[in-house]
Amino acid sequence: MTNSLSGRTLLMSGGSRGIGLAIALAAARHGANIALLAKTAQPHPKLEGTIHTAAAAIEAVGGHALPVVGDVREEDSVIAAVEQAVAQFGSIDIVVNNASALDLGNSVDLPVKKFDLLQQIQIRGTFLLTRTAVPHLRKSANPHILSLSPPLNLSQRWLGEHPPYMVAKYGMTLLTLGFAAEFATDGIAANCLWPQTLIATAAVQNLLGGDSAVNRARTPDIVADAALHILTQPADEFTGRTAIDVDILAEAGVTDLSGYGIGTELEYDIFVDPPA
Repeated sequence: MTNSLSGRTLLMSGGSRGIGLAIALAAARHGANIALLAKTAQPHPKLEGTIHTAAAAIEAVGGHALPVVGDVREEDSVIAAVEQAVAQFGSIDIVVNNASALDLGNSVDLPVKKFDLLQQIQIRGTFLLTRTAVPHLRKSANPHILSLSPPLNLSQRWLGEHPPYMVAKYGMTLLTLGFAAEFATDGIAANCLWPQTLIATAAVQNLLGGDSAVNRARTPDIVADAALHILTQPADEFTGRTAIDVDILAEAGVTDLSGYGIGTELEYDIFVDPPA
């Protein structure tokens, strides 16, 4: 897998930190050019990193980065990111729908404005970025779409625990499965990837339980390594899947996950049921 991304261009929404940045860094180490479309141009008091620090980190591992400040919800921003990526790198071979908003409020208490934000970033953003890049993906030798969204777990718990967030993330998944079917004749793969456990990110730290939650999490590298495996598969053979990171790594022959752990008592992620 060392040179399998060499010269290919990955366009990602978000990526200033967390799982997105981990995927960008892993892809850059394996030769990919990285274009990031993200809003965070200035430091946030509660969130580490900006699009510019992410670009610097990508360059530091030997990659080539293009930071584009913009909003994945806005068509003009997305068009600009796609055009700039093609102008600088000559192609778009991979689209990673990473940008996401998290709010686990229930249907009565969640403000309508926040409901709209969840749907616009997750669903509208995934739709806009993908559709705008498709003409360039069609020209790629091994084009991939990857969305950071979960399998469709329709258990009563996950349907009822936080429906607004559920429909936003499941919407990403349904769109991606739709892309897999719609663009199958173009040879464009479209898959979803989701962590089995909590991942040590700012969102988990700030919204899901602070240090206690982080101590029950794995590092973002586990998702990045699983993403790399997906993105290096033949697009016409590996598509239409909603995958869990540990299952993808097992397919790649990785069974020792101790290097990804932070704590010893791991907690399953949202939408993932523990084994019976």
